[in-house]
Amino acid sequence: MVASILYAALVFAVLVIVHEAGHFAMAKKVGVRVLRFSIGYPPRIFGFRRGETEYSIGATPFGGYVRMLGDEVGEDPKAEELTTYLHEIGLDIITAAREHKTLIRPSGFDEDLAVLADRMGAASPASIIGRELKTDEALLINEVRRQPKIEDAIKALADNPPAVLIESFRKRAFPTQSLGKRVLIVLAGPLANIAFAPLLLTLVFMIGVPTLLPVVGKATKDLPAAKAGLQIGDRILAVNDRPVETWADFSTTIKGGDGSPIKLEVSRQTGGKTVRQTIVIKPTRLDQKTIYGTNATTWVIGVQPSGAEIVKHFGPFGAVKQACSTSVELTTQMVVGIASIFAGSVPVRDALGGPIMIAQMAGREAHQGFSNLAMFTVMLSLELGIINLLPVPLLDGGHLLFFVFEGIRGEPLELRYREMMLQVGLFLLVALMAFVIFNDISRIVQG
Repeated sequence: MVASILYAALVFAVLVIVHEAGHFAMAKKVGVRVLRFSIGYPPRIFGFRRGETEYSIGATPFGGYVRMLGDEVGEDPKAEELTTYLHEIGLDIITAAREHKTLIRPSGFDEDLAVLADRMGAASPASIIGRELKTDEALLINEVRRQPKIEDAIKALADNPPAVLIESFRKRAFPTQSLGKRVLIVLAGPLANIAFAPLLLTLVFMIGVPTLLPVVGKATKDLPAAKAGLQIGDRILAVNDRPVETWADFSTTIKGGDGSPIKLEVSRQTGGKTVRQTIVIKPTRLDQKTIYGTNATTWVIGVQPSGAEIVKHFGPFGAVKQACSTSVELTTQMVVGIASIFAGSVPVRDALGGPIMIAQMAGREAHQGFSNLAMFTVMLSLELGIINLLPVPLLDGGHLLFFVFEGIRGEPLELRYREMMLQVGLFLLVALMAFVIFNDISRIVQG
């Protein structure tokens, strides 16, 4: 079980990094300042600063976040937000000085900034930090020289911010970006998870995937295949004169038909010899449950594979094509499955699994090989992307819903309404988590 938990943690870490990297990359692209990129939640156990962003790992796993400059949409920055911004500006100056080898041993934020401000009084900023000061950085350095303490300088600027500081803040803050830019930043997370699926699948198909051969392992009594004489060990060579190489090809052809009689070319071992036979079978309709919990009526003949398989490799172009088509197919099935849950046609208890179930599945797939674990990761990545687009507060889809209201009204939804909706969203997510964990335990108890 410990190994399963570790594999689940690894899968979640990858998916969180992909998701948050989507938000991060888009925020940077449109000019928003990212203060922190965190894998896991506080308390922080490790981190480092690169450029204007702190990268950290939190002690609480199974999550992560990207913290951007600014808090509330459509409001002027509060003194607390400006204090944070000025502190970040000070860190920018200190980081630049360290990269320029002006500061070798860090002493602390206040001490380092005071030393740099003093040095810049006698020498050019470029000789201290390797470049000229930006406007907001020059404001801070000048105020530091005038005040006895660093905190007094930051407080003075935050309490009575010059127009140039407000302008600098608004230019880099998330809430003051245009509606279109904010939509792109929020949307980038789920889309990163969805786009990650074909990328990982391409790698999987190039490395090679275990592929079931079209060899019969069981012919169910009283169904068409058994009645027509199909036997265990028969290898399907062609369906209606079209060659088949895998069990998936064979199954897709049967299920995608219109119920008309099909002609199978099979090879069979008889008396130590391999003989070819032609068998005509008329499929029958049967209700089956998909892996996503939905019911589907399909054409079947009543056979199961033997389990014989080969590792199938794809070239780069073939891998990309197969990865894209597989991703589209999985996404479609997941959307239909989620819709069925909301429509009530699929029992929620059968359709939903929680962290315990995910850990069990991750461990099982990992023991079957990289390809299986990667396919499991692909499915979770797609599910994470799709679910995050649902219009539920606290999810990315909930923020997009706020943006829709803002687009219709011409101004952001009032803060009190946003807070109420976020509280409802939090309650729903906590209730859902409690339900799926209880559901997982029930499955274990019931065997």
